[in-house]
Amino acid sequence: MQLAELLKDWPCTVKGGSIRVEVLGIEDYAQGVKKGDLFVVRKGKKSDGTKYIDMAIKNGAIGVVIEDEKLLDSLKLSVPVIWVPNCLKFMSFSSAKLNRYPADAMQVIAITGTNGKTTVSHFIGQLLHALHKNVIVIGTNGIYINGVEVKLDYENLTTLQPKHLHRILKIAVDRGVQYVVLEASSMGLAKHRLDDCSINVGVFLNLAEDHIEDHGSYEKYKSAKQILATLSDQLVLNGDDSFCRTVGLQAKKKKAYFGLGNRVDYQLQMLAEGLTTSTCCLQSNKGQKVFSVPFVGNHHLQNTIAAISTLSELGFAIEDICNAAENLYLPKGRLEEIENQLGLSIYIDYAHTEAALRAVLQTLKKTVKGDLIVVFSCGGDRDKHKRIKMGAVASKFADNIYLTMDNPRSEDPEVINTQIAAGFIPNQQYEMILDRAQAIETAIRSAKAGDTILIAGKGHEKTQTIGSKQFEFSDFDCVKEVLEKYTKDRVE
Repeated sequence: MQLAELLKDWPCTVKGGSIRVEVLGIEDYAQGVKKGDLFVVRKGKKSDGTKYIDMAIKNGAIGVVIEDEKLLDSLKLSVPVIWVPNCLKFMSFSSAKLNRYPADAMQVIAITGTNGKTTVSHFIGQLLHALHKNVIVIGTNGIYINGVEVKLDYENLTTLQPKHLHRILKIAVDRGVQYVVLEASSMGLAKHRLDDCSINVGVFLNLAEDHIEDHGSYEKYKSAKQILATLSDQLVLNGDDSFCRTVGLQAKKKKAYFGLGNRVDYQLQMLAEGLTTSTCCLQSNKGQKVFSVPFVGNHHLQNTIAAISTLSELGFAIEDICNAAENLYLPKGRLEEIENQLGLSIYIDYAHTEAALRAVLQTLKKTVKGDLIVVFSCGGDRDKHKRIKMGAVASKFADNIYLTMDNPRSEDPEVINTQIAAGFIPNQQYEMILDRAQAIETAIRSAKAGDTILIAGKGHEKTQTIGSKQFEFSDFDCVKEVLEKYTKDRVE
């Protein structure tokens, strides 16, 4: 597509160079620019894209996009300089247009909420696939087409940058995909990553304090979440959550409410709960159905009814949806149990907020035979206010706690853990072991048959950020290595 054609429908001012050149891609990372790319200058938290303009041109950029109007006169370049009012919005628009608006060819479901986005997105994907539809799921855990992970080149974010998202959506269209299910994070919405994605259904799960420091205030965090309501054709909302109710009241478009309580369009009632299964009754004006799901805990039932409601609003029959729901399974790193021969119940979960940690611990407390042991910490440079609250939640349920490192980033992990421990009840039994692998090993070796161990905070993640560096680390792999080593030691 020629640059002139790309810019035709967008407010801009162009200076210098030729607009009769072919644009092959959009890139805001100078090191990643390839011949034919349009380089978008952005100012991040730690660096300013203007410093890398020369590098981008050297790498083959055919134009430079700016939002600082003063640069129009000061930049003397061999390629066109293009001023736009907002570079983030332009990236969304141009990425979609270059890829011929692939989202328009599919049904797009976007899910937002402080907790549960990944689980609900995978539940919806599993249900659609079970009902013989081709579906792509995009989010925290990666990219999956019909349940199979697809390895593609992109920056691993909860909500992908437009330059990656629309390229991947085009691949999905080419592969015959009919439905897109994606996670809409507050930062992704605030940074306009989904502005040109033609969202058919926006799903609102819940709201709790999180990412406050990223947004500047709780009110700004809420406002970012609400953007999804303006981008979506219709809404599916959690009627048990006050924020979601407020979003629904303000939105003048088609909507449906789900929940475990009353005054909802889709109500899921618990009939019986076993050790690993829940028998439920779904009631709605589109039908009712008694069925079972292979997990326990109210938060998983909330996730289940969110997914079922969404499919019903998409036009699928309640009977078919609920039959398919009996075979749902949790995504990787969500209350993932690791089998062992030590008589222990070992779980890995991504829980990194107060609400998520409480939900998981409440669920585990129902089945624990011995002690409940928790290994966790909090991320650095993030939401310091929630640390004492997470400490209080852990202390309410856990018999023993191992404070360790999550992703401390630039903060001192010992300081982070001291802030968490401030929430513990008096005489709480705990130990601080900063080395995460050592903390996990100590928890396993000190446990006795019948105990339950929860390793929380990182879930599916395969790296750990300490300082400015990333290191390979997986809770799952770590537990496997400890179990192999422990079993070998016992045999010897």
